[in-house]
Formats: sequence, structure tokens, C-alpha cells
Amino acid sequence: MLALNSYAKQRTYSRLPLICVVAGLTVATNGLAQTLPKPLTVAPVDVPSLPTVTHHDLIDFDSSLSLAKLVDLTLEKYPDSHWLDSLEEEAKAIYQRGQSWVAGAPQAGLRFQEATSGTLHYVDGTVQVPLWNLGQREAEQKLASQAEDSQVNQAAAIKLRVAGLVRQALWDMELQKIRFEQATSETEVFGQLLKNIMRRVELGDLPRADALLAETELLQKRSTMTLAEAELMHSRKRYQSITQITKAPAKFQEQVVSLKEIQQNHPALAALNSQISRKQAELEALKLTGDGQTNLTVGVNSDRGNNDPRSNHTESFNIGVNVPFGGSAHRAPHIAAVNVELNRLISEREQLFRNLEQAHHEAEHNLEVNRVELDISNQLKQVAEQHLSMMQVAFSVGEIDLMDLLKVQARTHQAILNAKERALILERDQAFYNQAVGILP
Repeated sequence: MLALNSYAKQRTYSRLPLICVVAGLTVATNGLAQTLPKPLTVAPVDVPSLPTVTHHDLIDFDSSLSLAKLVDLTLEKYPDSHWLDSLEEEAKAIYQRGQSWVAGAPQAGLRFQEATSGTLHYVDGTVQVPLWNLGQREAEQKLASQAEDSQVNQAAAIKLRVAGLVRQALWDMELQKIRFEQATSETEVFGQLLKNIMRRVELGDLPRADALLAETELLQKRSTMTLAEAELMHSRKRYQSITQITKAPAKFQEQVVSLKEIQQNHPALAALNSQISRKQAELEALKLTGDGQTNLTVGVNSDRGNNDPRSNHTESFNIGVNVPFGGSAHRAPHIAAVNVELNRLISEREQLFRNLEQAHHEAEHNLEVNRVELDISNQLKQVAEQHLSMMQVAFSVGEIDLMDLLKVQARTHQAILNAKERALILERDQAFYNQAVGILP
């Protein structure tokens, strides 16, 4: 009996720790339950709208406006147009000088002399006319012709420069437009993706972290879209600054010309060649001035007196020639200055030709490279779209997580953008090739 009671006490004591442990676990569990947050419920609501940029630079794309007409309109308001007007006026002035029969402005002189007695008077009247040196007038007429040709070629070179600015501005707008449209499309795609994920989170298929990740991606896309829109507005403003109008041609694509090298009639080369020819004509005309202009003097003398025996009481006619000499030392610095300018222009022409050849090579190479890149980009786009379609199905059935889907989606969107950009860049490079070889729209 004593043994039984002793066994019973041992059983009671042996169960006591177990009861305490269970009780402790119960208390701990209840405390943990009090500290844990309540289960989250996600309602399928839209992401709140964010502030948007209200500044917009509008461009009206006019189907009746051609690229050639746009270049002409831009040239009319281009700052260098005033310089071209002054070149035209200078050429006219040189032409008028070459057409003159005298080498300079004639001079008239009148001299009166009287004796102290007041009974004797002398009056001299003269006209002095500068004469052309031998071959000098023909040299001046040649200079006038070269100045006129130079003005025409300078106008063509500036028009080509304006065409390059217009081409660059138009294609930059198109490139920024594609990037903005792609950013807008991606934002819409991620907005729809967020709605789907939030609906699945509500149903318990996805964790709350996926909704936060999708919302983060959407906000980043909105930021990219805002920046892309800003770049588009900047490109439009640059276009307006260059052209001074708010209209643009609806179509401005160009076909590549068949020229394979830089021609001597390239507007930029022709402009420099005409400047060189003008300087050569100016140098020749300066040399033909000799020591100066020969002057022909014609005069009349009157000799009258008042009961003065010294007076001849006659009028006489006189003629004379003034020939300058020893002026080579004074003329040499002017000839040297013109010669310096002439050789500077020759050096610029050589450097310009090298630059044009390099620009032509780069434009030709870019065309070849971009044709290959366009094919590769299109293939990458097809593969990426197929891969994305497979990953979307896999995500919908739970085979992959959201992070894997977002990575594939980002690569696909980039592949789509690259394909669009390459197609546009190829068309742009065709216009740039025509610019490099000096072809106007």
C-alpha cells in the first residue's frame, strides 16, 4: 500500500513539469498571437494618380508642307541671311566700280591769286581725273564676277547647312516620339499587371510583397514616361528654335542618292573654291594698281589786271599728267595681307575636303551597319515576344515568381523599343547620307 502511494506521488510529480511546459507554451502562444499583426486584406483599387507635367510644345504636322519648302522657310529667317544680303550688296558695289570709266573720284580745284597792289588777279581752275592702269579695269570686272559667284555659292552652302539642321531636328523629334510612345505603352502594361496582381493578392494566390513590387515597377515606368515626354518637348522646342515655325511636314523620308564619293561641286567645297577664286582676283587687281593711280589734270588760267602792265589780259588752257612712282614698299603689305588670307582659305579647303570624306565614310558605314542591326533587332523582338508569352503563362499557373516575369518583360520591352528605333534610325541615316554628299531636299 505504501509502495502504491509512493508510485502515485511519483506519477503526480512526473506529470507536473509536462503540465507546466504545456501551460507555458499556451501562454507564449497567446502572447505571440497578441504581438503578430492581423492578416492583411487588399482591395482591388487603382493606383492613385500622380501630378503630371502641364508644359507642352505643340507641333502641327502639315501634309501640304514638304521638306524642301520647310528648308526655304527656315532659310528666310536664318541669321546668316543678313550676311548673304551684305555679300550681294558688296558684289553689286564691286561691279559698279568695274563699270566706271575712271579709276576713282575726280577732283575739281579753284585757286585765286591777287597782287598786293590790288591791280593784278590770277584765277586757276583745274579738274583731276584718276585713270585706270593697263589691265586694271578688266581685273576689277573679273573681281566683281568672282564676288557675285562667291555670294551665290555661299548661299548654297548655308542652305545645305540649314537643311542639315532641319533634318537633324525632324528626326530627333521622331526618335523622341517613339521613345515616349514606348514608355506610355509600358506604363499601361504595368498598370494592368498591377491590377491583376492586386486581385490575386486579394484572393490569396500571391503575397503582398508582389503587389508592392509591381507598384514600384509602375511608378518607375511613370517616371520614365515623364522624362521621355520632357525629352520630346525639348526636341520640339529645338525644332521651333531652328525653323521659327510650329508646323512640320507629315512626311520627310528620303531616298539615298547614288553618289559614292564627295564631288567637287559639293556646296561647301564650291563655297570655299569661290572664295579662293575671289581672293585670287582681288590679289591680281591689287597688283595692277602699280605704284598708284595715274591722274590726268585739265585746267584753265585767267590773267587779268586793272591798268597793270604786268597783266597779259588772257586766258590759257593747260593739261598735265601725274604719274606716281616708288610706291612698291607701301603696296607690298597690302598684297601680303591678301596673300595670307588666300593661303588660309586654301588650307581650309584641304581640311574641309578631308572632313567631308570622313563624314561620307561614316554615313556610308552607318547605313550598312544599321541595315544589319535592323534585321537582328527584328529577330530579337520576335524571340523576346515569344519568351514573354511563355513566361506570362508560367506566372499565371504559379510556375515562376513575379521577379522572373518582370525581368523577361523588361528585356522584351527593350527589344521592342530597339526594333522601332533601328527602323527609324535607318531612315534617318538615309537623310544624313544625302546631307554628307551635299544633296539638298
